[in-house]
Amino acid sequence: MQNSKSDSYAAAGVDVTAGYESVERIKPHIASTYRPGVLGSIGGFGGLFEPDLKNMKRPIAVSGVDGVGTKLKIAMILDKHDTIGVDCVAMCVNDVICTGAEPLFFLDYLAMGRNDPERTEKIVSGIAEGCRLAGCALIGGETAEHPGMMDDDEYDVAGFALGFVDFENIIDGKTIAAGDILIGLRSSGLHSNGYSLVRKILSKELRSLDLHVPDLGCTLGEELLRPTRIYVKTLLGLIKRFGKSVKGISHITGGGYYENIPRMLPGVVRAEIDVTKIPVPPIFDYLMRSGTIPVRDMYNTFNMGVGLVMAVGEENADNIVRHLTDLDEDPILMGRCVKGQKGVDIV
Repeated sequence: MQNSKSDSYAAAGVDVTAGYESVERIKPHIASTYRPGVLGSIGGFGGLFEPDLKNMKRPIAVSGVDGVGTKLKIAMILDKHDTIGVDCVAMCVNDVICTGAEPLFFLDYLAMGRNDPERTEKIVSGIAEGCRLAGCALIGGETAEHPGMMDDDEYDVAGFALGFVDFENIIDGKTIAAGDILIGLRSSGLHSNGYSLVRKILSKELRSLDLHVPDLGCTLGEELLRPTRIYVKTLLGLIKRFGKSVKGISHITGGGYYENIPRMLPGVVRAEIDVTKIPVPPIFDYLMRSGTIPVRDMYNTFNMGVGLVMAVGEENADNIVRHLTDLDEDPILMGRCVKGQKGVDIV
């Protein structure tokens, strides 16, 4: 028996024609990320990539998968969707580079209540921008409509990055020792962590995200949607030049300093952080005042102005700082490693 019109896929809430339009809109954004190794084009059942690993004796694949979390709520409130994809890429590739691996390609997953082709294009344009900043190719993904599970204006985005590093060059923190120097690279702001707490603290302010906040020098919405920094190219050049002097790298994400810095430390080393050396961006003071959050909780939730921390050999610390300064990185000498049980002391 032939289905009635009311039994169609469109009647169930899935607009396949919108899907076709979205694919045509995002094709040029995807193509703009291609690098050597990409095989085929969008539309296949699997993304194809041929890595050039001839210079590696023992290539090791390193993967990272993540999403953007409730920062998406800010994008939905403002109806601004062209930067959230940068966050998605950053959360994945910044993890991969912590091992010394170069991210080569990226896959995205976009779930939404209703496929709005214009909005989808904006989201994917941000993902493509993140891939260009990281030097990796966007070789595939999935856009799924979930009517009945998500409201029409709701969506979620996640991604997956894959890279390679030679086994002998893996950065795993095992050689970190007392006396090594901790160097921080500045964040662009909140990045993509702690937004559930941010939204709770600023629940009233979220109704007026377009109002200018003098303490921030911009609107609250602009500050909260500021994209996560991508550190890949800076670190690849640094590792290539200084090699084993870069002993450990920590991406400061959810859990702040107390959870993330120990992830790069061996069991007999503590990190001693001098917070007076860290220029804290205004957004963090604004949140602390608005929510009366204890200082320890701030450092246990947010990056507090430092998106990535490296442990480097003391003998090369000055040279590394000069190298980063020449790249306009404004590195922060934020502490050192000391003997003790693995952990973090903030002084």
